[in-house]
Amino acid sequence: MVTCPEGHPSAAVDYCDVCGAPIGASPTTVAAPRCPACGAPSGGRFCEACGHDSALPAPSTPEPVPREVDPEVADSATARPPAVTWIATVTADRAFYDRVLAREGPDADRVEFPGYYPPRRIALRGSEILIGKRSVSQGLNPDIDLGIAPADAGVSRAHALLHLTPTGLTVTDLGSTNGTSLNDSDDLIPAEQPVALRSGDRVHVGAWTTITLTVEPA
Repeated sequence: MVTCPEGHPSAAVDYCDVCGAPIGASPTTVAAPRCPACGAPSGGRFCEACGHDSALPAPSTPEPVPREVDPEVADSATARPPAVTWIATVTADRAFYDRVLAREGPDADRVEFPGYYPPRRIALRGSEILIGKRSVSQGLNPDIDLGIAPADAGVSRAHALLHLTPTGLTVTDLGSTNGTSLNDSDDLIPAEQPVALRSGDRVHVGAWTTITLTVEPA
């Protein structure tokens, strides 16, 4: 047992069990201790501000309560595919033109391969992308206009339709005169039936036009 500056017997050797005064120092020369619970100056065992008993352990800080998250929202956020942009690159395809001539396709005898046709890159916007030729009289304004000179005479006004969704891309031939084929095949896809496309697929229309579809980061 020790005696605090106020004369109280105390089992603790740092602060008095009775009054809380520091032991071994004069009350007039030592600043009053602060309450471990609220931090207010406290000269006795019981804090005058909050009533905490200094003989007891300081209260622990409560752990923060985690915010509840709707599982469906969390799942949709983690499952959402990264943003991408589909690009259509339009080129004059000599190999496709030669195949059309070899099979004596429609208009093969009157369509010439262009001497100069720089590739055109078109970013696909919206959900419905029309492939064809602009026609004021018919009110057609295709998103991929193949009527720009030099125009492919084998392409119909409303030739094919690309359908874009957040998860993929399809192409549908709209009953065009010369049909639509894919990836160097001579077989035409069925009219009015959507066909799924993957990045890198090539869509052949007219007599020499190839449209390559690729995915790029948005």
